[in-house]
Amino acid sequence: MSTGRFGVPAGVTDWAIAVGVAAALLVTGLSGQHSATGLDLLGYALLAAGGLALAARRRAPVPVLAVTGLCAAGYQAAGFDVPAVAYLFAVYAAVRAGHRTVTVAASVAMLAVLPIAALASGLHDTGEAFAQARGALELAWLVAAGAAGEALRQAERRADEAERTREETARRRADEERLHIARELHDSLTHQISIIKVQAEVAVHVARKRGEPVPEALLAIQEAGREATRELRATLEALRDDDTSPPRGLDDVAELVERARTTGLDATLTIGGQRHDVPAAVDRTVYRIVQESLTNVARHAAAATASVRIDYRPDALAVRIDDDGRATPDTAPPPGVGLLGMRERVTALGGRLRAAPREEGGFTVQAELPVDRMS
Repeated sequence: MSTGRFGVPAGVTDWAIAVGVAAALLVTGLSGQHSATGLDLLGYALLAAGGLALAARRRAPVPVLAVTGLCAAGYQAAGFDVPAVAYLFAVYAAVRAGHRTVTVAASVAMLAVLPIAALASGLHDTGEAFAQARGALELAWLVAAGAAGEALRQAERRADEAERTREETARRRADEERLHIARELHDSLTHQISIIKVQAEVAVHVARKRGEPVPEALLAIQEAGREATRELRATLEALRDDDTSPPRGLDDVAELVERARTTGLDATLTIGGQRHDVPAAVDRTVYRIVQESLTNVARHAAAATASVRIDYRPDALAVRIDDDGRATPDTAPPPGVGLLGMRERVTALGGRLRAAPREEGGFTVQAELPVDRMS
């Protein structure tokens, strides 16, 4: 439940205003010393209904605008010369909600209907009917209510934009700090692992030169050092691929596939659908998905073939990467950092990602990214 500025639930505030306005309208109507005829009872009911309708002004501002306007015209026709206070509240709420055109049209209609309602109440003098209508709905108060609603709407919009800007700035600074930490960590680890790798290689070389058996643990350390160095080098390339280098996108996917072929992987690229422009974020994300997927195939899948398919659809861009590696549904590998990064990118763009072993063996990565053609 939303709350107001002072911690009071919005629903409680709305009902308090509605009851207060209804009470004020009834008191004003009763001061006119009307009798208890059927028409007068209808007028009292309309006075109360017009005020109580304001309880729903946040949830349904346009219907409340219509109800309060009809109630005001109704009790004017019943002979109650009471200001259309509830309608002014409804105008404020509708404009604040952004319904300016509807509010202007409804108010013009009200200014035309109220004199007719006053004539229907029994007044035979047209000038007197117009005077009563003007007293019920002063144009100045009507404009003031609309202006107040518009002013508050603009203030709330500016506040929302300022909050969004602050969040984006904080997020960008956090990303920059994480990138800095990652680079520092990479440099430190690379140095230490390089020392371990060199020491292990020297020990292996000396042992072989002396004709001594090389311990399995030493060979494992040597291989682990080489693998860690390759991993860190790939990580550094990703970290350095920031705004200082040209962004990669769909036009560079073919280069990724060709590069995968040079490693001995039988990789193919298929593009379907009518090609059209896509947002830059989608363009970069598809490249990253293909890059990470082919990297995982080369490193972990022990696959002979891999296929990349990109489909241009009217409202989305789909990409699918399949391989015939050793993954099976029963031996699904745990998601790594690369897969988590892909999922975060796709989710941030409102898309969907599926990455799982295939029934026939191998692994598949499928992503669908929405494309706003109007942007």
